Amino acid sequence: MKKIIFAAGLALAMSYPVQAEEKKEEAKKPETVKVCVDIQGKDGKPVMDKNGKPKQDCKEMKKHKKHEGTAIPEKK
Repeated sequence: MKKIIFAAGLALAMSYPVQAEEKKEEAKKPETVKVCVDIQGKDGKPVMDKNGKPKQDCKEMKKHKKHEGTAIPEKK
């Protein structure tokens, strides 16, 4: 009888945290934006590649949310 209760408790304990962790991981994914900037040489002109297009330096950046605050009350 003790083995059955232990097995049932173990099965419940193992199944619940896995589901909770999956939901947390989905919510933590930040939105990203790809930002590209033209590479410039020492003379300030853009560096061209073989096809005649300017070379670009691209990076993935996190998109931050802007938080609006309340107005500060003025002193009399």
